[in-house]
Amino acid sequence: MMTAPARPSPRQAEIRRVRPADAARMRALRLEMLADAPLAFLETVADAAARPHAEYAARIAYTSAGSETAQFIADPGGRLVGHAGGTVTPTEPGLTVIYAVYVTPTWRGNGLLAELVDAVAAWSRECGRPELMLEVVVGNDRAYRAYQRLGFVDTGVRVPHPTIPALTELQMRRPA
Repeated sequence: MMTAPARPSPRQAEIRRVRPADAARMRALRLEMLADAPLAFLETVADAAARPHAEYAARIAYTSAGSETAQFIADPGGRLVGHAGGTVTPTEPGLTVIYAVYVTPTWRGNGLLAELVDAVAAWSRECGRPELMLEVVVGNDRAYRAYQRLGFVDTGVRVPHPTIPALTELQMRRPA
């Protein structure tokens, strides 16, 4: 009788802010994200694959420091296995918008999502923003339930998906 392999422990991955040296590994993770969950992100795999490495490197360098935008990764050594970003919004100075949340399928269900969101939350609080908001495609029940478990509450606000007009996103919020 074969047993399923054990899920990796989140403690086997370091959760940290990206560094400029992470650009190539972050590009690989971005392509994985887009292939695995194409409706969840704002670009296609083809568009991302066509982007020069220098653009990835510049983006990673920009998000590796400062208080306007940040990216956090799960790094077990080797391939990156998770990501969550945070950014300011000009209309709500006390709010951080969480974006591009992703955990590699074999690492799902072990607490890594919570650790990534907690990293964004800690950064948000350090920057003086006490609230988090994210958007989930309506019908993505797995993500919706996962965010509920992390304390996010559906605000009732619905917005059009930014790139696919047939889809709607719902907003969820929680304290940072």
